[in-house]
Amino acid sequence: MHTDLSRSAARVQSALDAAGVVARVAELPASTRTAVEAARAVGCEVAQIAKSLIFRGRDSGAPILVIASGTNRVNETLIAAVANEAIEKANADFVRERTGFAIGGVPPAGHTEPIRTFIDADLLRFERIWAAAGTPNAVFELIPSDLAKLTNGTIVKVT
Repeated sequence: MHTDLSRSAARVQSALDAAGVVARVAELPASTRTAVEAARAVGCEVAQIAKSLIFRGRDSGAPILVIASGTNRVNETLIAAVANEAIEKANADFVRERTGFAIGGVPPAGHTEPIRTFIDADLLRFERIWAAAGTPNAVFELIPSDLAKLTNGTIVKVT
């Protein structure tokens, strides 16, 4: 176990290690809760932040993770089409219950259950991106192509 990290951040680091993704979780003194805060904290463009958004399948009740570029607003109609069901925004209780993480720190992996994942194709234009790592001040840097490996996600257009 990664004893120098908080429990949630250590769970993300373990998921990275298990997937064979070479990345190190860092807990920062500054907030990384929003894409703008995260970009400021790590010194990158807001678009390089891979923000994790949890939606709920309206019929199935299943969580659906969309990992979007920090500057993109997710078009829910597009995601509903690729998910083959209507979706709705998930509330904070649903997010914590189904992922094991609170809004503002939801990572791409390390969840309490497998989650169907869609990855914003716009993230692939960068050499490196940053993602949340389980707390509102924990992040990790990775190669965009590693997101699909880490999440078993599908690359889609989200805007």
